[in-house]
Amino acid sequence: MNDARAAAHVPVMLHRTTGLLAPALSAPGAVAVDCTLGLGGHSEALLAAHPDLRLVALDRDPAALELAARRLAPYGGRVTLVHAVYDELPAVLGKLDTGPVQGVLFDLGVSSMQLDEAGRGFAYAQDAPLDMRMDQTRGVSAAEVLNTYPPGELVRILRAYGEEKQARRIVEAVVRERAKEPFARSARLVEVIREALPQAVKRTGGNPAKRTFQALRIEVNGELAALERAVPAAVAALAVGGRIAVLAYQSLEDRLVKRVFAAGAANTAPPGLPVVPEHHQPRLRLLTRGAELPAEEEVAANRRAAPARLRAAERIREDV
Repeated sequence: MNDARAAAHVPVMLHRTTGLLAPALSAPGAVAVDCTLGLGGHSEALLAAHPDLRLVALDRDPAALELAARRLAPYGGRVTLVHAVYDELPAVLGKLDTGPVQGVLFDLGVSSMQLDEAGRGFAYAQDAPLDMRMDQTRGVSAAEVLNTYPPGELVRILRAYGEEKQARRIVEAVVRERAKEPFARSARLVEVIREALPQAVKRTGGNPAKRTFQALRIEVNGELAALERAVPAAVAALAVGGRIAVLAYQSLEDRLVKRVFAAGAANTAPPGLPVVPEHHQPRLRLLTRGAELPAEEEVAANRRAAPARLRAAERIREDV
């Protein structure tokens, strides 16, 4: 993806997301963290809207960091870009000595750049090497997962990360095919999945490979495990009055975020206490009623916005 296309890209639910964070970012010396920099659209909007804001932006994808660096160059010393996964947030903030921050943003899932670059292997709609690593400098590829994992582990991954009801049938077909020739490209995997599924299943729910590709991507990048560590760490990093916004694109991510936010917004005192001690009071205030969805107009203009779910919360007390 070139610089012009990257700059033209508008993130999902941009105005709502930045609007939810805005009240916390106008404070003098405010620091915000974009945990999923991507093409830099959210970061650029936050920097433009808050002239005194300092921004720390993380991404595990070196190609994304390179593109975003050029996009954010006009903001100079107000921006610090870091090659890191979002669960490394505490170490990044500790090294930069930021102290508590006023805003944290996550825009989860695979980025438009990663989907549109055929060589990355994320998209089931085009043939490409089965890679799926967000950071191609480390880790195992999707092809290695398919070709080397035991059948039982592949079934677990497809069920847990893809919510794929036909996991066993798909894995049986994959194991038969990899014995003939190791998997290397996405088109062959799509064809194997298509042939493995009953006709009734293929008639519903879009591309039959969608859930398998999602499961492989999550496994390759350790996404849910990282998110499980990252969201509580982000809440802990917030100053009182600080805000966090999370855009999720599939139910596994959204449920995890919902659970962390609900726990933070709950009164943890034993029932029946006449006065709730400070350390049992909620430390979060929910800013969205459930998960907010993109407007119909946005989905019509950008079909990738359709599965988006936005949740936000505000830190209302220190840990005691």
